[in-house]
Formats: sequence, structure tokens, C-alpha cells
Amino acid sequence: MEKNILEFIQQNSPDGGFLQSGYWKRFQENVGRKTYAISSNDENGEPIACANAITHTLPVAGDYFYVPRGPVVRNPKSEILNPKQIQILKSKYQNFFSSLIDLARKNDIGWVRIEPNNEEELNLIKSNLPKEIKIRKSAVDMQPGEILVMDISRSEEEILAGMKQKTRYNIKLSQKRGVSVKVISNFQFPISKKYIDNFLRLVRITSKRDRIVAHPENYYRKMFETIPSEILKLYAAEYEGKIVAANLVLFFGKMATYMHGASDNVHRDVMAPYLLQWRQVQDAKKAGCEKYDFGGVKLMDTTGKSWAGVTKFKTGFAPDIEPIQFPGCYDIILKPGRYSLYRVLQKIKRVF
Repeated sequence: MEKNILEFIQQNSPDGGFLQSGYWKRFQENVGRKTYAISSNDENGEPIACANAITHTLPVAGDYFYVPRGPVVRNPKSEILNPKQIQILKSKYQNFFSSLIDLARKNDIGWVRIEPNNEEELNLIKSNLPKEIKIRKSAVDMQPGEILVMDISRSEEEILAGMKQKTRYNIKLSQKRGVSVKVISNFQFPISKKYIDNFLRLVRITSKRDRIVAHPENYYRKMFETIPSEILKLYAAEYEGKIVAANLVLFFGKMATYMHGASDNVHRDVMAPYLLQWRQVQDAKKAGCEKYDFGGVKLMDTTGKSWAGVTKFKTGFAPDIEPIQFPGCYDIILKPGRYSLYRVLQKIKRVF
């Protein structure tokens, strides 16, 4: 059954579905969060919907469920169904969402935050919720609204030819300067400690330099402890004996995903992040992946600072690809009073 769910998630998630996998669920449990899993099958025993719900706790407002990049659903429009089959499938969807709501109520949850993969899925969810349940756009989005996914089933020569000239130049420059790449996958070996500690050091540097809020160190350490070595790998770029950049990459099904990256303030002229990404793409191809997810971008960014640099860097590898866009988070409201309080607190937080 778990294998069927895993394949279902991978086939029906544009980002590969790792955040709805059992691996991510176990990791969340390891960092101290309660998690729950529900699923529903059709008459043939094939999955039609599933959700891993992660409990988040807020001061004053209490607990809510977060379903990252989910629920994962099978769109009935993609199949040829007769009216009776459509009605049965609709009933299955309604039962699934009723089960999710019942689970939330049983755990005194104020609202369920979902993250549909597209507008069609959002409409499917809305149409199958109980009529008395309200759903509205969240005050915040948890995951990036746009991700850049590149087809890597092509040859390396074709992939390189599709990059911006400056990106190709920086990859070659990094190689010429003598930057080397080390791949760490077994995080239990003593040698791994050096690379993990340096990755965390670079995260602190990057967070301060770019004014972003990074996860606590323990969050990353739990990730190294929990996620299997064949899935999570740490890539480190070394120059003159010093680790100057490092990335975390997931290999999950046919998708490789660049999760987190960090770099030093020194030796930025050797362009180590470019070489890291290229090596990661090469290794993803060797591992049998067909797509490479560069993670969040923001082509329509109007703020000027938060996304401009990272978007320019990532799109250099795939300038002709349109990012995959998501509708963002929506909240299924179960306790209106608590939810209204939460929205008020969010407005106050934004002001101050």
C-alpha cells in the first residue's frame, strides 16, 4: 500500500511530491511535530487522494494542520469516465475531505492549511468540501509560488547549450580556478561532521548577508539523521582547502530537487555555486532522474531585493523554461473565532 501511495504522489505532483512522502512525514516527527496520514482509493483499490497533515502550533491561536503541496488528488478530468463512475468518484472525494476534517476536529485543530498544485485541484477541493465549511486564501504562503523545473532527459551538451552564455562561462571559470566538488551522502561517517558543520556555518553567513531567516541548526541536523542517504545528499565546493559553498539536494523518483544552498562571503569570484548546480544536474541524470527542480523563483517580483538575485542565478541555467506556478495556501476554517484571531495577529505582525 505504501508503495502505491508513493508512486501516486510522484505521478501527481509537479514538484515530485517529496513533501507529501513518508520520508518528510518521519522527518517532521523527528523535529517534534505530530503528523497524520489519510488516503482514499477507488473501487479498484487505486489511490485517488492522500494527505500528510503536519501539526503546527501558534501562540494564542493554537494548533493548525499544514498539508504541504497537498492534498495530492487524482483529477477525474484526466480520465474517460461514465456518469456513474464520476458520481462514485465524487462521493469518494467527499468522504476523503470529510475524513480530513473529522481528523482535524478530533485533534482540536483551528484550520487546515492546504497547498493545491493548480487551480483545477483547488476547485475540485472546494466543490467536495461540506457546504458549511468555509475556505479562504491564507494570509501567508508556506512554499514558493513559482518553481523552476528543468528537463534533464536531454544530453549534457543540449542542457549546456540551453543555458545563458554567462552561466556556461561561470561553470567553466569555476573549473579552471580549481574548485572541486565533494558529495556527502552517508552522514554517520566521522568525515561527514566537517562538511555538516561547514554547511551550517555557511547557512549562518548567508542568512546574515541576504537578510533571510534560516531554519535552526537542529532542523538541518535532524534532516541529516532522518532522511535516507540515497535521497538526501550534501554537495560541498572546496577551494584552496576551504569549503566556500554547499547545497542540499533530494533525489526522489524521477525528480532531483535543490532544497537549500549557502555560500561564504570570501572567494565569491570563483563562482562555486555554478559548478555545484552543474554537478548536481549531472549526478541527477546518472541517478535516472528526468527533471531537476531549482526551487523557488519569482519572475514577477516587484520588491527588488528578496528574489531578484536568486531568480537571475537560477534562470541562467534554464532561461527558456516557464516556471510552474501554484495557487498558494488556502485555509479550511474549522474554528472561525480562533481563525479570526489569527488573522488579526497576522496583520499586527506585518505592521510591526
